[in-house]
Amino acid sequence: MTCQLLIDCLYIILEYLKEDKTTLYSCLLVNRLLCGISVRILWKDISNVGKFSILYRHTRHSRVEISFFNTLIGCLPDESKEIFRNNEIFISTPILKPLFNYAKFCKVLSIPGINKLVDEVLRSILSRDQHSRLNDKISLIANEIIKMFMNQASLKTLICNYNRLDFYGFKPLFSFPCFPGSRNLSVLKCNSNHPSEFFHQLSQTCRNLQSILISFENDEVTNELKELISSQNNLKSLNLRVHSDTSLENIIPALTKHTNNLTKLHIYSIRNNNNLPLSFIRLFTNLQEILLLFVVSHIKFKDFEKLQYAKFPKLRTLKISYQCIKFEYLTKFLETNGKNLENIELCRELLDIDPTMKNVNNDLNLSIAKFCPNLKGINIGINDDEIDTLKMIFVNCQYLEFIKIFCVKKYLAEMMFEIVANYSPKNFSKLVFVNSSLTYINPENLESFLISWNNRKQKKLLKLNIIKSVFDDEYGTSVEYYYKDNYKLGTNYNQNLKIIEKYENLGVIGFRCGVL
Repeated sequence: MTCQLLIDCLYIILEYLKEDKTTLYSCLLVNRLLCGISVRILWKDISNVGKFSILYRHTRHSRVEISFFNTLIGCLPDESKEIFRNNEIFISTPILKPLFNYAKFCKVLSIPGINKLVDEVLRSILSRDQHSRLNDKISLIANEIIKMFMNQASLKTLICNYNRLDFYGFKPLFSFPCFPGSRNLSVLKCNSNHPSEFFHQLSQTCRNLQSILISFENDEVTNELKELISSQNNLKSLNLRVHSDTSLENIIPALTKHTNNLTKLHIYSIRNNNNLPLSFIRLFTNLQEILLLFVVSHIKFKDFEKLQYAKFPKLRTLKISYQCIKFEYLTKFLETNGKNLENIELCRELLDIDPTMKNVNNDLNLSIAKFCPNLKGINIGINDDEIDTLKMIFVNCQYLEFIKIFCVKKYLAEMMFEIVANYSPKNFSKLVFVNSSLTYINPENLESFLISWNNRKQKKLLKLNIIKSVFDDEYGTSVEYYYKDNYKLGTNYNQNLKIIEKYENLGVIGFRCGVL
């Protein structure tokens, strides 16, 4: 009992290091106990093969995939290897048997990831004369690896949504319900264009999904997909990504069962369709997080008019493409629900090119300051004549800890330093400027700001990020690239970098400089 308690405690401790692969790798080398625990954590999520590069850090990056692939092949049961031989697939396996049955540690499995790995490795290791029926070989090997995981692991997350740019088509050669690994799923990410039988099989065995992400790639919503959604007992998170002319009206009836359980709703659309239904959202009164992201910014979604008065007493996070919503509707929504909000992100693709949005942006920021006093994090845009609006946000939102500011003009960052130093609340600790650069900041103003920050009564480390550019990927996820180096980007840049390093060493700030 004591030994098991020690193992459990060590697992909890080391799990905090799950993003620190270098430290976890070091734990592998301490002793067998720590090795076993670290391996369980490292192999828990194999959705991104690239992160396993730390396990093969003495191998060239181009061969990381091959090393990982060989490990998987070494773990396959003899039945799978016999199938390979019968199909004239000859792959050299590791001489030493793997120390662990790695597959049983897996909780997150990406089917596209496995298929892509097999595709890339086979094309690199097989000779040209072995390329006949290559796609069939790829499909066969990928299926055997996936079957291994689904036989031996107790999966929590299954990813089978293919990026629209991927050409790694998956042809399942087995029935999902036949394997125990699919019976305890809590997260499913998939495309709508999977065969109907795929959704039917899952709906028969997976009744406890808590999170579903669906990418709609075709116009039809099958009854089997609707059955899968409606058959869940405790669905909490739903993510709908519309890449086609799919009418979400067809799927709304399947959602009505979950009106009391659903706490997160994300809708992302790239279609030029202002009739996208939104009013149904008011049925889900227990929502804590709403994301409405629309890439087509020149249209207005009429249906939000019916949503402006809806009350969401538990709503804490709102991320919305406000250009697609009439200002008066969104303002009324904030007046109704703003007091509960802790995080707001206003997505703005056109601020710097559409002058008609300028006044709307400032008025919306003023509405946030007025109706959302309990915010902890905010993402807004500021123009050169809106500096006082930033001051008002700081004064009215006394719980604010984080702010990300899109600077419509590149030089605006330094104009805001004084306001941040003098008016930001006592718990404020993270400041991000987007569309700015150290090149546009006067070194004297920067140092004056850091001195002022260091002299504040409530001494907190300021996490300062300056991002030259930022974009949203095809699913609306903010993608930022950071670097810190000695590129010659102007006198101000080099001077500012020295000033920042000085105050980093003094423990005043933590800094990241970004460029895209």
